[in-house]
Amino acid sequence: MLFTDRIDAGRRLAARLDHLTGQDVVVLGLPRGGVPVAEAVADALGAPLDVCLVRKLGVPSHPELGMGAIGEDGVRVLGEDVLREARVTPAELARVEERERRELDRRAARYRGQRPPAAVAGRTVVVVDDGVATGSTARAACRTVRARGAARTVLAVPVAPPDWTYRLGGEADELVCLDTPPDFFAVGQFYADFAQLDDEDVVACLRRAAARSRGVPVDREVEVAAGSVRLGGHLTVPPGAVGVVVFAHGSGSGRHSPRNRFVAEGLNRAGLGTLLFDLLTEQEAEERANVFDTELLAARLTAATDWLRGRPGTERQAVGYFGASTGAAAALRAAAEPGADIAAVVSRGGRPDLAGPRLPDVTAPTLLIVGGADDLVLGLNREAQARLRCESRLSVVPGATHLFEEPGALGTVTELARDWFTDHMAAAHV
Repeated sequence: MLFTDRIDAGRRLAARLDHLTGQDVVVLGLPRGGVPVAEAVADALGAPLDVCLVRKLGVPSHPELGMGAIGEDGVRVLGEDVLREARVTPAELARVEERERRELDRRAARYRGQRPPAAVAGRTVVVVDDGVATGSTARAACRTVRARGAARTVLAVPVAPPDWTYRLGGEADELVCLDTPPDFFAVGQFYADFAQLDDEDVVACLRRAAARSRGVPVDREVEVAAGSVRLGGHLTVPPGAVGVVVFAHGSGSGRHSPRNRFVAEGLNRAGLGTLLFDLLTEQEAEERANVFDTELLAARLTAATDWLRGRPGTERQAVGYFGASTGAAAALRAAAEPGADIAAVVSRGGRPDLAGPRLPDVTAPTLLIVGGADDLVLGLNREAQARLRCESRLSVVPGATHLFEEPGALGTVTELARDWFTDHMAAAHV
């Protein structure tokens, strides 16, 4: 198989990876040659693109011959057979590694600037190169991704030697290659155009991908990393969204709550993103005390916020919280954390009183929505509002009970939340 160039190879490779469409995927290209291939894959999958920085360690007397590779986070892979046959001394290896580590750090600064690496924890990560030769750089890349908490790793290349699965089979959950020719000698022999790339080519690919991701809507199931726990969620981000509202559900509810989904759809129509996720695992939810553990629930909200801010496409979005019942207390506790930087909070039939002494620390503009017929909760909200020092408003929906089941009541909640988030998140986004 002969590829016209790296873009052609990427488009063909993307067709083989079509089964990943719609999943929570991030694509990582190996600079420099793997990045144009990865850009085409990311574009086809509608996934964010970043680089996975690795450097080959070349034998001192034959730099093109790899004796190992290094990656970010201190990952180091050595080819013991090559080291032995080339008679490379420990001192020579150390000098090569030191030089390549400096170059790796330089490229990280050049390619990403101040932006952190793409968040991969809990996600499917597709590692892409323009081909595999010895496999040392691909091995280092896969180990780097695993060290960062990827849920699943896919190594995808256009061309590789026939024995590549033997060399790399244990490094990734899935290996994808378009061609493994028996006469393989070097990756370049299978490209009509295999021009050398420079840093500007890589940066241009990343910029194009970032521009596309800002205009592509997101609507998919995701896994939110919260420490060692993975929580199911659904992320929706309309094109041009100025912020994302994270939902904190109440007792006995979850991301499939019909009331929260009704509100979320209304926010989406207004151009706001939403993240509905389970604050507890199924096993945790069986323990009734966890449902009222606002400290634990607030910690999960904070973890979800960190996850959003580390995800390409939402990393610069303003974040707001929508809390229902006990989830409202969790939202206010999380918003009260130093450096939380939450743009706005909305409580629906919530129990803000459960946030207790943290209420005066909340700085996010807060809207408390309560049903007019929900006498007990209305009184608790009035007491809680008196303790807030931030901008706040108490809105009472006439005739509505605790669950806002009356005709039109939930629609009113949605309109109130929409206007509050739109007003405050747009200002925070600027």
